[in-house]
Amino acid sequence: MKTEEILSSLEAKHPGEKEYLQAVKEVLTSIEGVYNEHPEFEKAKIIERLVEPDRIFTFRVPWVDDQGEVHVNLGYRVQFNNAIGPYKGGLRFHPSVNLSILKFLGFEQTFKNALTTLPMGGGKGGADFVFRGRSDAEVMRFCQSFMLEL
Repeated sequence: MKTEEILSSLEAKHPGEKEYLQAVKEVLTSIEGVYNEHPEFEKAKIIERLVEPDRIFTFRVPWVDDQGEVHVNLGYRVQFNNAIGPYKGGLRFHPSVNLSILKFLGFEQTFKNALTTLPMGGGKGGADFVFRGRSDAEVMRFCQSFMLEL
């Protein structure tokens, strides 16, 4: 495996996604020895297929607060890998949520789920929503809108 070559290619495709790129670098570094002992992995392009998500959904999440004001947040769903089963991974709602963080979490979720030996792939979703100071009704309206848009 040409770790640096793969990382350079990913950095060019995904500039500024530091969390995601760091996670990929850590995994590639840790598996390099085993990977290089199996030329069939290179032939099947296992790494190239593993480090890129299958698909990414980005969408608006409009919702109404208790005062009737409309807000619009950004929602994501990263479907990372379904090689051994359907995409499984939770949702994160936090103001710091961005695509890099969700790609990092979806990438790690793929391995986490594989270790359970259950047939599940990896994914993650979320939005840049702030729960603090919101009523239960506002949170409910946001979550319903998130699911509707997804």
